[in-house]
Amino acid sequence: MAKKKQKSARRATVKAAARKPARKIVKAAKKKAARTIKSHAFKGKGGLALSGVRILDMTHVQSGPTCTQLLAWFGADVIKVERPGGGDITRGQLRDIPNVDSLYFTMLNHNKRSITLNPKTETGQKIFTRLIEECDVMVENYAPGAIDRMGFPWETIQKINPRMIYASVKGFGPGPYEDCKVYENVAQCTGGSASTTGEIGSVPLVTGAQIGDTGTGIHLAVGIIAALFQRERTGRGQRVTCAMQDGILNLCRVKLRDQQRLAHGPLKEYPQYPNIPFGHAVPRAGNASGGGQPGWIVKCKNWENDPDSYIYIVTQAAVFPAIAKAIGRADWLEDPEWNTPEARLPKLDQMFEEIEKWTMTKTKFEAMDILNPLDVPCGPILSMKELAEEPSLRKTGTVVEVDHPTRGKYLTVGNPIKLSGSPTTVTRSPLLGEHTDEILRKIVGLSKKEIEEGRKSGVF
Repeated sequence: MAKKKQKSARRATVKAAARKPARKIVKAAKKKAARTIKSHAFKGKGGLALSGVRILDMTHVQSGPTCTQLLAWFGADVIKVERPGGGDITRGQLRDIPNVDSLYFTMLNHNKRSITLNPKTETGQKIFTRLIEECDVMVENYAPGAIDRMGFPWETIQKINPRMIYASVKGFGPGPYEDCKVYENVAQCTGGSASTTGEIGSVPLVTGAQIGDTGTGIHLAVGIIAALFQRERTGRGQRVTCAMQDGILNLCRVKLRDQQRLAHGPLKEYPQYPNIPFGHAVPRAGNASGGGQPGWIVKCKNWENDPDSYIYIVTQAAVFPAIAKAIGRADWLEDPEWNTPEARLPKLDQMFEEIEKWTMTKTKFEAMDILNPLDVPCGPILSMKELAEEPSLRKTGTVVEVDHPTRGKYLTVGNPIKLSGSPTTVTRSPLLGEHTDEILRKIVGLSKKEIEEGRKSGVF
C-alpha cells in the first residue's frame, strides 16, 4: 500500500511539472543550480581564510604583487606568471647581491608559486586559457590594453570562465589621463598627497610610504574579496578595478574635507592661522596634525647626532594641563594668554618651542615614558633600523625573518592584518619558474613530453 502511494505521488509530481510553463521550469532549474554552485573558496572547513581560492597572478613590480601577496598570506594559491628567461623586472632591480633575486622582488612575492609562460605563442595561449578555466581570480597591473592585446579581453575571459573575477590596477579611471602610465610618485602628485605635504610655503613633497603602489594594491585586494563573496550568491565573476589616483585620494580624504571647509573661512587648526593668509586650496602644513588637534615633531636629546631623535606630540585641550606641568610651565594654567585653546592658537609655534626645550633634555623614549602615562598622544620617530630590531614586531609576525635558497636569511614585513582563526605563515618568494612543471602537470594537465617540447620551443 505504501509503495502504491509513493508511485502515485511521483506521477502527480511529474504531471504537475509538465503543466508548468517551460520558462518557469528553466527559472527554477537556474535557481537550483545557483544554490548548488560551490566555489573553491568554501570547499574546505577551517584552514586559512582563502584556502581553495586560486589566483592567476599577471602582476609585476609593486602595486599588483602587493595585492596578490596579501591574498597568498590569507591562504590563496597564487600562481605568478612570468616571462621565460627574465621574469618580473624587479627580480633584477636594486640588487644588493649579484645574480640573486633582489629584496624588491622577494619582499613582494612571498607565499606564491612561479610559472614561466609566453602567452603570445599558440601553445602558450592554450595553456593560458586552461589557467583561466582553473582559476578563480586573475589580477594584472599592466599598461592599459596589454591583456586585451594578448587576445584575452574581459569578454573573452567571461566566455572561458563565467565565474572568473578579473582585477586590475590602473593609473587613472576614465577621463583625460586614462591611457597614461603611472608610477608611485606620479600617483601621489595626481591624487592630492603631494600638494598637501611639505613645509609651510615650500615645495610639494612625496611621502616615503608607498601609498600609491602598496595602498592601491590593498584597495584592490579588498575589492577581490568582496567580489568572491558576492559570487557565492550570483555564481558569476565580475571586473574589479582600482585606479591609483582614486586610491591616493581616498587616503587624502581629510584634505578634501578641509578643501570644502576652506570655502567657509580659514582653517584655524592649521599652523598658518592667523599669521599667514590662506589661498584657494588646502595648503601644505608641515607636521601639523590632520585631525584638528595641534601637533608637531620636536627635537629630543642628541638630535645633533641622531637624525631620528625626535618625537611627535599632540597637545589636545584635555591633556594640556598635564603637558604644561610635565615641562615645567604650570604657570600657563593661570595665564589667560595660554590657558584656553583659543588663546594658544595664534602662538602654537611658541608653545612647541617651549615643549621642545623640555624634550631636548630627554631621549625620545624617556619623553614617551613620561607623556604616555599622562594620556598625551605622542610617538617617537622610529628609524627603519629600530623597527627592524624591535622584538615586539618580531613576536607579532609584523617583521619576519625568511630563509631563501640563494639569498640566505633576510627580513621582510609580514601580514599586517591579523586573523585569530587564520594565522599567516610567511614563506619565501619563488625562484623564477620554480613551479612550472608542477603547475603544467597538475593544473593544466600536460604530459612530461609536452612540457619538454614546450620548453624547447620557448613557451616556458
